[in-house]
Parts: sequence; C-alpha cells; structure tokens
Amino acid sequence: MSQIRLMRPYISFDEVEAEMREIFDSGMFTRGQHVEAFRKELCAYTGAKFTHLATSATTALSVCLKLLGVAAGDEVIVSDFSFPATANVVEDLGARPVFVDVSLDTYNMLPSALRARITQKTKAVIAVDAFGNPSGMHEIAAICKEYGVPLIEDAACAIGSSEHGVRVGNIADLTCFSFHPRKLLTTGEGGAITTNNDAWSAWFDVKLNHGASGMSGYGLDFIEQGYNYRLSEPQALMGRVQLRKLDAIVAERNEVRAAYVGLLDDAGFVPQVRNADVVHNVQSLVFRVPTGMNRDGLIRGLREDGIETTIGTYCLSGTTYYRQRYADVQPNAARLQEETITLPCYQGVDVERVCSAILRRSNAE
Repeated sequence: MSQIRLMRPYISFDEVEAEMREIFDSGMFTRGQHVEAFRKELCAYTGAKFTHLATSATTALSVCLKLLGVAAGDEVIVSDFSFPATANVVEDLGARPVFVDVSLDTYNMLPSALRARITQKTKAVIAVDAFGNPSGMHEIAAICKEYGVPLIEDAACAIGSSEHGVRVGNIADLTCFSFHPRKLLTTGEGGAITTNNDAWSAWFDVKLNHGASGMSGYGLDFIEQGYNYRLSEPQALMGRVQLRKLDAIVAERNEVRAAYVGLLDDAGFVPQVRNADVVHNVQSLVFRVPTGMNRDGLIRGLREDGIETTIGTYCLSGTTYYRQRYADVQPNAARLQEETITLPCYQGVDVERVCSAILRRSNAE
C-alpha cells in the first residue's frame, strides 16, 4: 500500500523549467528580476507597503527584534504554543521570552493573558498564527497599540490567511512569513518580512544586504553592520509561481479540511477553531484527540499503516531548556502539546483511507 505523506508541495518542475533555464543561462542567481518581482507581488497580495525577502522566518524574526533594539535585560512576549524558533530568537539576543498561554480552541494567544504579562520591560510581542489561523490577531494588535508595544506577527504558517477581510501581512507592525517545504508556498527554505513603516523598510534594505547602501567610488558603501539574509533568484521564481495560485490552494485545503471534519466529528476529534470572519489557509490540519485517547499511540499506529502524522506543535515553556531556565509552564499550551495531532492535508490526499485508519485505531483502544 502506498505511503500517504503529511504534506506535498504545490509546485512542479514543469511550471518553472523555462524560466529556470533563463536564470541559469543568464548567470544571475541573486538580486535579479524575480527577487524584485516577488517582493512587489507579495506587497500586492498582502496589501503591505513593503516586503523584504529573507533566508527563513527565523532570520526574519531575528532581524525584526534587532530593528526594535531588543537586547539583554529586555522582555519579549511570545505565544507559548509554537515551534521553538519563536522563543529562540529572543533568547539569542540575551532578552527573556515571556510565555503567554493560548486558547484551547484557536490555539492562539489569549488577549487576557497578554494584558497580564505586559510590563515596563516589554520591548515587543510576537504573536503566532497557529497553523496559519489568524483568529484574534486584530484584538492582539489593538492591545499592543494601547500599550505602545510593537507587534511582530509570526505568520510563518499564515501566507494566504486573513481576518476581517485584511490579509495576514497587513495587520501587525511587522509580519514574518516562512517558505519552508511544509508551508503552502515554498521556496525550499526562505522567508519574508512585511511592514508599512517607511523608516523600518529603509533599515531592512541596508541590514539584509551586509549593511550596504549604494556605491562609494567603485565599491559599496557599508554604513551599518549587516547580514546576508537574501533570497536567491531560483527561490524567488518558485515563490512567484505558487503565489499566482495561492487562493486556489487555500480553497482546496479548506475542502480537504471539511471532508475530514465530516468523517471524524462523531468520533470526538475536535478541529482547530477559526473565527467566523477568518480565512484560514489550513497550513496544518490539526485536531485534538478524544479525551483519554493515547495520542502518541495513534500516531505510531497510523505510521504503521503507512500514514504520516505528527504532533501539533510544542509548548515552548515546557521544553527541557525553557522549563529549566524559567519554570513558567503554561497549562493550555502544555495540554495542546499532549492532545493535538496533525493529519495529511493536500489536494488528492485519500481522506477516507486516513479516517478509516483513525477510526479503526480509535475503536481498538
């Protein structure tokens, strides 16, 4: 029986072959027409004024914190149910990640918990769109504005999502995307930053290119310490091809989600909740397993059946490193780490086979 993978990319070599040959023939592998076009097209798609490409969402988050001057002694509030990169970029600068618990329904940062954790030391807030779900992000943005704290939206999973009719990328002060292979739009590795702030955009132009600004004689003029966080031409081409069909991809994934929900609802599997005014890209299809079920046993059994599955994501405050360092484990995030499962979701996935295996394994417990 064939293996059912967790995710498949929405791009084929045929879609990029002709233009990829042009890139190879030109020898222009960086800072070419596709990089600039991809930036403009991401602006047009998200509604943001500026887009800056990066090597990953992790480097994007890191450079945003550096922009805001985050340093030793500062605190940055982070969503506690996420991949460790969300907190690691804070720790790397010598600042403290302050973990805020999440909703058991949407898996996103709780507004009441955010308010309770803002202090004079709070330099920024990093709020995660869990699995691409931006539910509640406008409320988080309003709280940050009330307290005068910059909001970085960790939208690593959320390209193509929206809330209140506003695309992710145009809600927060700064938004960071990922183009990792498990994302709807992949460039192999890669990321992007969007913002509407002119001064910040000018800073990124310099900082992401080794600190260079224009020419000085026959060379570059380096006015800042900087980094090489650039995306290549082949990667930008891949991104452009997928961006053109992104809305169709989102629609397809929501159809797959609806099929799963219809087959698993009576068995007690609870899907991630999306608010009514949200378009969710379903970057990952995540359910909470029924009360008392051995989630790890289910994952193990499905893998034996040739179906790739995994946990939802991590309670950051409960990881060995952060638990030992801060002893600040958040209960909802800890519960979600133990109860969530991610199921295969992409066009053409055999939903009935996956659900049949889940129900068979569930009934055997």
